[in-house]
Amino acid sequence: MNLPAVPAALAAAAAPPAGAPFPPPLDSYVGEEGLSLWGVLLHRVQAEPLNAVATALFLLAILHTFLAPRFLAASHRLRERVEADRGPGAHSGKVEVLHFLGEVEAVFGIWVLPLMIAITVAKGSKTAEAFLGHVNFTEPLFVVVVMALASTRPVLSFAEAVMGRVARLGGGTPFAWWLSTLTLGPLLGSLITEPAAMIICALLLGRRVLDLDPTRRLRYATLGLLFVNVSVGGTLTHFAAPPVLMVAARFGWDTPHMLANFGWKAAVAIAVSNLLYAVIFRKDLAALAARAEADAAARDAGARPDEPASRSPAWIVVVHLVLLALVVKAAHTPPLFVGLFLFFMAFHTATAPHQQPLDLRAPILVGFFLAGLVVHGALQQWWIAPVLGRLDPLSLMFGAAGLTAFNDNAAITYLASLVPTFDATARYAVVAGAVAGGGLTVIANAPNPAGQAALARYFPDGVKPASLAAAALAPTAVVLACFLWL
Repeated sequence: MNLPAVPAALAAAAAPPAGAPFPPPLDSYVGEEGLSLWGVLLHRVQAEPLNAVATALFLLAILHTFLAPRFLAASHRLRERVEADRGPGAHSGKVEVLHFLGEVEAVFGIWVLPLMIAITVAKGSKTAEAFLGHVNFTEPLFVVVVMALASTRPVLSFAEAVMGRVARLGGGTPFAWWLSTLTLGPLLGSLITEPAAMIICALLLGRRVLDLDPTRRLRYATLGLLFVNVSVGGTLTHFAAPPVLMVAARFGWDTPHMLANFGWKAAVAIAVSNLLYAVIFRKDLAALAARAEADAAARDAGARPDEPASRSPAWIVVVHLVLLALVVKAAHTPPLFVGLFLFFMAFHTATAPHQQPLDLRAPILVGFFLAGLVVHGALQQWWIAPVLGRLDPLSLMFGAAGLTAFNDNAAITYLASLVPTFDATARYAVVAGAVAGGGLTVIANAPNPAGQAALARYFPDGVKPASLAAAALAPTAVVLACFLWL
């Protein structure tokens, strides 16, 4: 997948047009020889104080993501009080504002507003317009399109049939579906791109596992595994995982290189992590079997109104898969994949009896999330580049994994590629760390917001960042160990 949004945004920021001097290019910071890391950062803040403002707003946005579940819970409590006072369905502006602040997908977009105000006040409206106008939003647009396509009934039915063949080897139990989806789905991301794999896996896990009302700890364990596995599952090729794509051409990495150095290790890590969690949560998974039997009986009796009435005809499935493949191939060309999406919408309308209603709310929210993250991430180069440049390979791997939790991993690898002193070992370390840490938070990897949006209904009070990080910690450690020792 060719997704140049993050590096293009950073490059545009690093080389703004005349009259738009913010942010300064990295090579404009001179006189830093011999300074400590803290001295370098202090020097860059003194040279451009707006650097500190942009990073402070970025950190506040990250803090907001941690507080989002509380805003969401507060909106639910207030809605209950309003409806108790005024009757069911009563509207309240305060409830809607709290709910909007509790939407994780809206957080970074919300914090773009004060960022643009700060740039306008400090540098003028022309500079603010120039900066935002040169940010490349290809990745957010692509994710909107691929989410909408991958979540249609024909694509999901095809993926379910493929996963089902493997799941039936284990008796077709919820555990078999859980294991096959979390193993094959992420690896499939190396061919169909990680965003497509994320949405397909999330929807299948929702239908086959999470619809059965598992325990809270199993829900978070499944989400953590999904995020980590998808983040590393795209490393079998050089075009599917955004953090790899950002550096593949610069480092001279192709698919054989990725398979030999990353891919097989990622596959081992996914298998080990899944088996580890299967043992830890064996009782929780086993308890779903009885519920699955009751659910199947209800579905057969027509008591599941959300279940498709019939499978889509084969020719419609083929058209959807071809469109999905073309969109993936055109991922770097917005006019092309947007045009394909418009064709898809027309085809979807024409074949409506065999389709589910097209719901664009989740894809658009995820696109909004990524667009805000791209804008903020473009202004963090001033501190990320010197931090990465001063680490030894081992520290670099763990440092990249840690930094990824607070910034998109594609931005981390791209900035690392700008460090001229990095040798082959350092390059391996930073990419390994970035993909390993891609499941620790929602913002760590571009496809994560898509997965969270698809599974949001199973977390009525929102996904709690601390609980997600705790669930993803063990598989992250497994991935790091595989990349380090295998």
